[in-house]
Amino acid sequence: MHTLVHQPAMLAIVVAYLAILLLVGLHFYNKQKSVAAKESGADFFLAGRSLGKIVAVGTMLATFTGNGTISGGGNSLAFNYGLWSGIFFVVPPILSFSFLYFAAPKIRAGGHTTVAEMIEDRFGSNARFFAGIIIALAMVSIVSYQYRGLGFILNATTGISVETCTAICCAVVVALAFSGGLRTVAATDALSAFLMVGGLVIGIPFLLNAIGGWSWVIENAAVNDPKSLTFFGGQTLIGWAGGYLPLFFLTIGDQNYYQRINAAKDLKTARAGLLGSMAGCCIIMPVVAIYAFCAKQWFGGNIRAGQALISTATLMPTIIGGVVLSAAAAFTITTGDSYLLSGASNFTIDIYRTRINPKATPADEMRASRWFILIAGVLAYVILQFFPSVLAIQYWSYTIYAAGMTPAVVGALLWNKCTKPGGVASMFVGTALTIAWEATLYKATGLQTIYVALPASFIVLVLVSLCTQPKKS
Repeated sequence: MHTLVHQPAMLAIVVAYLAILLLVGLHFYNKQKSVAAKESGADFFLAGRSLGKIVAVGTMLATFTGNGTISGGGNSLAFNYGLWSGIFFVVPPILSFSFLYFAAPKIRAGGHTTVAEMIEDRFGSNARFFAGIIIALAMVSIVSYQYRGLGFILNATTGISVETCTAICCAVVVALAFSGGLRTVAATDALSAFLMVGGLVIGIPFLLNAIGGWSWVIENAAVNDPKSLTFFGGQTLIGWAGGYLPLFFLTIGDQNYYQRINAAKDLKTARAGLLGSMAGCCIIMPVVAIYAFCAKQWFGGNIRAGQALISTATLMPTIIGGVVLSAAAAFTITTGDSYLLSGASNFTIDIYRTRINPKATPADEMRASRWFILIAGVLAYVILQFFPSVLAIQYWSYTIYAAGMTPAVVGALLWNKCTKPGGVASMFVGTALTIAWEATLYKATGLQTIYVALPASFIVLVLVSLCTQPKKS
């Protein structure tokens, strides 16, 4: 097996890309200051409801394909369990974006800035407050592992420790989210999304040429790890499916997509964004799996699973490798600032406005949002220190949202018999079980938390709602 050789020359290309993102952020920060106070909230969180088709596709695709794609998710699955496990990470976006496509009219009809606002319409103000806390916790957790992704990228180019590089990423992500709200995030997302797809696709032939071709990859895997060429990669069916369920249930209830559906200028644009994102994922996920699988054959145990895709860029010509690393940085940063902004919207709208300062002016809310971004950005960095891998924190954050929020969100959208007690009980049980199972029983049983917390949350939603139906007069 080979060792990772750092490539400092590629750093210039990555830095140039990051500089462009920061300049875009500065432009929208200055533009944001000129927005009238009465328009600040809508402009900051929903981009003035003005996103066009290209930007809608770009921002939804970039939100979905973050560091969970290039360091966790399909990347780590392909590295740990084989090619097919990584390729099938395309299933969650196909199913979840299809659900959102058909739910988009109802989502836009509500016109909510946050999912917790929608929860309040069905389940009351206390449910909204609880939902705001759950969502903010999940969003901050998701932000945390975005930092590690850019840390891997800077480490591959500079040789500086991953920990130091991760701290640098924290500062970049916070600065972008702090700058100009969803206008900045959507614009940088669109810029990054096309770099992601193009950069990764362009890099494949250069990678295969550097390591001896696809035939060498398959032959090496057949000799050293034949299970990696099988459908399940040595996993059980339950373990295999557990790698995809959290992402599916996170996405169908994820506030980021609800905000972008409402931020689009009309329903047709929102649906075009969803379909375009689905198509982009159908390209990206198999490509990422190929990168990670090649990295496993070349580097073996000399790298972490989270470094798989990123490490392959060091085998390419400087310019091509720099573009691939910039594409990986695009994945990381765009998702990080999207989720940090989403968490800020929850804090400001669902907690600050309703409980801390009900008389807040738009200027007060803007200040509260930016303070949250700064504090939560640092908190995300602290959270990262308690998880052993990107994949571990990814599954934790996905599951707490999927079990704590998604059943109530789906019920509010699609089931007229949902009641206030049913929605609140579902959120409480899903969240509590996720925390308890992860903390105590997951290691003892080996059963993924999603199989316990998610069914329990749905069952409680249905049973409590049926038992608390209003009496007919």
